[in-house]
Amino acid sequence: MSVKIIASAAIRGAHKFVDKAEEQMKQAIDKFGAEHEVGFPNTAYYLPIIFGMLGHKVEKLKDMEPVIKRCRLLLPPPVKEKLHLPYLGQVLDAGMSTLFAQEVIESIRYLNEPNFYLQSEDVTDDNIWLGAADDVIMRKRGVEFVDGTAPGFAAIVGSAPTKEIAAEMALELQKK
Repeated sequence: MSVKIIASAAIRGAHKFVDKAEEQMKQAIDKFGAEHEVGFPNTAYYLPIIFGMLGHKVEKLKDMEPVIKRCRLLLPPPVKEKLHLPYLGQVLDAGMSTLFAQEVIESIRYLNEPNFYLQSEDVTDDNIWLGAADDVIMRKRGVEFVDGTAPGFAAIVGSAPTKEIAAEMALELQKK
């Protein structure tokens, strides 16, 4: 699969997610009002990706409007057939737009479907979806995050130049 196909798909997908986030934001404002509080339940933090990357505090639905505008500014135009290759920077900007849009979408899900996610860590027969980690889980798992014992995974994109380097990378990741 060519880089152009992947990059083009990423940019097209980003446009769809930003459109979806904007539409859901407008519907939520119509339904709940612009002053309605929004966020992840049982947390003292703002929408973390948006706040961490943009420094923008989303506390109410109206606070999402500048985020959507920023997404639109970051979005590159869809890739044309005759264009040789989109720039990597454009693809990365599309990715950031997608992250911001998805966080808007997820926070609105909590308003529209308050029981979609579990209210605790314990899975039930009716619900297995954990959702955003709340403050209780963050405190409970805090030591694991600090000392490196929290379970996780690594995604490696591309290939190592040699088998030896690939083996070294795998061993290093196993130590973490």
